[in-house]
Amino acid sequence: MNWTPDGYIAVVTAYNNQKQRSIPSPGWKMSWRWAKKEVIWSMAGAQTTEQGDCSMFKGNIPKSCVRKPTVIDLLPGTPYNQQISNCCKGGVLKPGLASSFQISVGAAGTSNSTVRMAVNFMFTAPKQQYICGPTKNVMRTKFITSDSKRTTSALMTWNIACVFHKAT
Repeated sequence: MNWTPDGYIAVVTAYNNQKQRSIPSPGWKMSWRWAKKEVIWSMAGAQTTEQGDCSMFKGNIPKSCVRKPTVIDLLPGTPYNQQISNCCKGGVLKPGLASSFQISVGAAGTSNSTVRMAVNFMFTAPKQQYICGPTKNVMRTKFITSDSKRTTSALMTWNIACVFHKAT
C-alpha cells in the first residue's frame, strides 16, 4: 500500500486454499462496503461492474463512486499495461493459486489513523456460496525487491477470510 494525495494504492489478493474446489468461469466476484465515501480512481488487473454517480467530480472522473463496489477479474489477453501479477484469468481460480488486482482509492484519508477498513466483504463464485468474516488489521505484509537485496513493507495490511459455505 502506498499513499496518494487523497488516499492510497493497495494490492488485493484472493487465495484459493481449497484443495479440490476450483472457481470456474465466469469467475469470482468480490464486493465490500466503504467505511466513508471512498472512490476508486483506477484499477489494474480487475474492474468494477458499475461506475455509479460521480457527478460531483469535475475533470478527472473516478472509475467508481459506488458505496458498495463489485469487482471482477479481467480476461486473459488483457493489455499488459492493465495487468499485475496473478491477474487476468477471467475470474477462474484453481486450487492453491491466487488472483490479484491493484486499486487506487480516493477520498479515503492519508494516514494509518484516518483510513478506515472496508467492511462487509462478499466473495461469490458460480454455483458456490462463501461466507466472509470481519476485516482484520494484521501485521504488515513484507515484500522482497526483484533483486532480492531489500525488503519493504506495506503501510497497512488487512485480512478477510472467506470460507466455502455450500454449493448452490
